[in-house]
Amino acid sequence: MASAPEVTVYTSPRCIPCEELKRHLTSHDIAFNLVDVMLDEDAQDMLEGAGFHDTPVIAIDGDLLDGADVEQVNARLGL
Repeated sequence: MASAPEVTVYTSPRCIPCEELKRHLTSHDIAFNLVDVMLDEDAQDMLEGAGFHDTPVIAIDGDLLDGADVEQVNARLGL
């Protein structure tokens, strides 16, 4: 059996798409770490350096994706 992917969700306060992504992952029993980019300046700098200016961003085994793109997230997670 394949091991579960390492998933991190980068969020910000009052981000409706962030809440939707977290609910979606939870509904599929996908464990994830949560990083608030308003509290973690290094994470914010890393995302901006990778070309992301809005949340949510999701990292799946180190690959950064637009967390609002559910089709892309599902494809990467095999859902």
